[in-house]
Parts: sequence; structure tokens; C-alpha cells
Amino acid sequence: MSHHDTSDKPYAVQRTDEEWRAVLTPAEYKVLRQAGTEPAFRGEYTDTKTKGVYSCRACGTELFRSDTKFESHCGWPSFYSPLAGDTVEYIEDRTFGMKRVEVRCANCGSHLGHVFEGEGYDTPTDQRYCINSISLRLEPDDSGQQA
Repeated sequence: MSHHDTSDKPYAVQRTDEEWRAVLTPAEYKVLRQAGTEPAFRGEYTDTKTKGVYSCRACGTELFRSDTKFESHCGWPSFYSPLAGDTVEYIEDRTFGMKRVEVRCANCGSHLGHVFEGEGYDTPTDQRYCINSISLRLEPDDSGQQA
């Protein structure tokens, strides 16, 4: 049973498990389609400062901009806001005896990470979107500058 059984939303991008397995690596499939978590401090974008747009690795939907990324020192890329409110969806997650809010791509339903509030970071929203690097693909701005 996949984590997607908790949402009955019809996604714009729909594939069978076999189709997802054909287009994703086993590690990508585990995180994006089975709500896994990559190891802390090991992700490709944890410390990235490149300016650009972060898109869903599964379907290519633009999700976050580098100008909302910040250093949280939590071990995963952190953003204080998605690109637009409707690019992600929020699902209550009660796994591991905790109440958390899962963040998914609103276009294909892939697991991205979780969002936390009220942690005291100096950000405009007081939110931390804790997102797995493996769920994202960075498309650098043409300038190639650092954020």
C-alpha cells in the first residue's frame, strides 16, 4: 500500500507503480512514491547556493525558488515558502507517533518532505519546508550566480 492511499485527489500526472519504477531510480521511488526519507546531510541540494528553480523530480512541476531557501542546519534543504500555494498539497501525517504535515507535489502526488511552523527561524513565514533533495531537480538561472 503506497502513501498515496490517504488522498483521493485526481492528479494531473498519473502513472502506475510499474511506470513510476521505470522512470525513477530505486532511491527516487522510495522517497517520491513511498514517502521515504533520504539520510540527513547527504542530499545533493542540502548546501547548494545556486540561484534557480527547484522542480519535482518525478513530473517537472516548479515547486520552490532558490531565493526562499535558507540554512536551517537540519540536514535537508529548507525553504520558507513554495513557489505558489497550489504547487504543493498538504496531508496530515501521523506516522512514527507524531503529528506532522506532509508536503506533496500537487501535480503528481509525489512525496517531497514535511513543513514545520513556529520553530523560530528568521524567515518571513516562520515555516520550514524540509524537503528531500532527491525529490527535487534544480534548474539554475541563466546567470549561474550563487544565491
